Amino acid sequence: MVNGKHQSPVKLGTQINKGEWIAHPYIAPDESYLMWDVVRGDGHGKSDIYISFKSKQGAWLPAVNMGPLINTDLNESSPQVTHDGKYLFFSRGEWQVKEDGSQNWGGESYWVDAQIIESLRPKI
Repeated sequence: MVNGKHQSPVKLGTQINKGEWIAHPYIAPDESYLMWDVVRGDGHGKSDIYISFKSKQGAWLPAVNMGPLINTDLNESSPQVTHDGKYLFFSRGEWQVKEDGSQNWGGESYWVDAQIIESLRPKI
């Protein structure tokens, strides 16, 4: 918002919009980083959680895979940080085919210390 008015959406660049499936963005309350899940060739499995930090100039830096503590050979998705900034929650699972041929998501929720975010922040 600028002067209390909503602005037109701005498309994020290829450092964010790269991959086969891009979903579930989470932006930090201070807007210093953005996390989302995406399917990319450089991932650990199916969908992985990536993070991008905002530079001092306001540009989004290249995406970083959050690594094997978060990402596995399954689908990781839906990252969220608690309001106090202490914990990162996310989902891990996979699509399962039922007897009738339809699919449903079979997964569980996980949490880790949100310090993992700071460990990935570029040292500028």
